[in-house]
Amino acid sequence: MDAVVKKLHDNDRPALGKGPDIERPSRQEAEDAVRTLIAWAGDDPNREGLIDTPERVAKAYGELFKGYDQCPVDILSRTFEEPAGYDDIVLLRDIDVYSHCEHHMVPFIGKAHVAYFPTDRVVGLSKLARTVEVFARRLQTQETMTAQIAHAIEQVLKPRGVAVMINTEHQCMSMRGVQKAGVSTVTTQFLGLFKDDASQRDRFMSLIGNGDGCR
Repeated sequence: MDAVVKKLHDNDRPALGKGPDIERPSRQEAEDAVRTLIAWAGDDPNREGLIDTPERVAKAYGELFKGYDQCPVDILSRTFEEPAGYDDIVLLRDIDVYSHCEHHMVPFIGKAHVAYFPTDRVVGLSKLARTVEVFARRLQTQETMTAQIAHAIEQVLKPRGVAVMINTEHQCMSMRGVQKAGVSTVTTQFLGLFKDDASQRDRFMSLIGNGDGCR
């Protein structure tokens, strides 16, 4: 399994394993950093409404970025060897995605659609949804997350094909910057049969609804 947990080409973060092996600051240091940001924003971190905010933010970050402590390889490795002759598409549609862009640490929220063609192994459906969540609960771009999900499924399950589509709205566009609300960002990654056979890509698009993944 060591060969599966490899480095991305363009950065030092493991592509499919847990988060980078770095020395994390203490909880107190994290809370102090939040106090600094509150003061930099122009408010008093010691006023009544904000006095406990640093503690709450540090706790929330533990939930929002828990993907750094989880390994999708471990999740996907719990497979069943007997698909009972089933060799057609397995599709999970409309998986909720809550993530944060690495550029501004602002949320992007939407849906993921994941499909694969099994060979001699299938995985529990919840494991596919958990794999999406692991990568979503890290800082990255949507493009990177889409590719990571697809490659994790491909490298662990060894299916005949993998398809991933993610459709989200980025709050860094709607809350700040150009401030254009309601703009969808759609990313796809097709591997194996889905990449080589246009009819299977079309079938995937049809199954997830409206031909473009937008629901």
